[in-house]
Amino acid sequence: MGVNPFNRSDSDVPGPPRDFVGYGETPPRLRWQGDCKVAVQMVVNMEEGSERSFPMGDQRNEDLHEFPFVLEGSRDLDVESIYEYGSRAGIWRLFRVLDSHDVPVTFFAAAVALERNPLVAEKIRRRGDEVAAHGYRWMNSFDMTREDEKKAMNLAVESITRTIGTRPLGWYSRQMSVHSRELIVEEGGFVYDAEAYNDDLPYWTRVKGKPHLVVPYTIIVNDVLYVLSPGFGNPNDFFEVARTSLDRLRNDGDDAGRMMSVGLHARYAGRPERADALARFIAYAQGFDDVCFMTRLDIARAFMEQVPPPEDS
Repeated sequence: MGVNPFNRSDSDVPGPPRDFVGYGETPPRLRWQGDCKVAVQMVVNMEEGSERSFPMGDQRNEDLHEFPFVLEGSRDLDVESIYEYGSRAGIWRLFRVLDSHDVPVTFFAAAVALERNPLVAEKIRRRGDEVAAHGYRWMNSFDMTREDEKKAMNLAVESITRTIGTRPLGWYSRQMSVHSRELIVEEGGFVYDAEAYNDDLPYWTRVKGKPHLVVPYTIIVNDVLYVLSPGFGNPNDFFEVARTSLDRLRNDGDDAGRMMSVGLHARYAGRPERADALARFIAYAQGFDDVCFMTRLDIARAFMEQVPPPEDS
């Protein structure tokens, strides 16, 4: 089908409707724990061991990595070892940084990644971090049928509940499908999803007649930009983007409280020089009385207390 240059509104297509308006000029005057104005939310994406690979029977290699090319048709041991670094070494460096600064985090965890590294699952349990489901394996939801996506979601919930001891209350796909949000609501046990990048605040939407909470994520203050171009040329770029994002959110020209998402991956931010930039940013943020660190679930619950779902949402 060609492009229609004269359309001025969306047609009836599957998936959530688009919203270009949001809160407009009057976002809610939120305050987070300790009456702080900006809630910094650290996400560690735990994916290593669940990515696409020949050993997992996928007949292809993962294409998101540090190398400038993709090997087709045969096993890529170099890429596999990059992912192993995250699970073997990088995750423990991130834990040391997070432990030393007493920072709570949310894990976006692919269930199989936790199954394959029980030491990490045990560490998460001891820390008491939130684990949100990031799929059964780290696969694009839009590549699945609706039935397979539903099956993978149920398997993820069952697996994470078993490895962590509590069920996940948040959901974030690798890349969502037009069915994802409906399936999240149909499953019935999730408090929120992070399947959006369209705001600095949580917001209510309505799915199949029910109010549903979205807690948006980011790919801007996110270490994936170490491997995407144009992106971070060095760790100081990450620090500066994070620092200036926080500075603006603290002084955004109004009195609205906001959240700031920071996305991390053990295979990227777990490298020594990059972990150092992360530690510097955490120390910088902890120097302000109006900044706090919260999990996504705590942010969701604080938001729901202050902004209940509108009856006509």
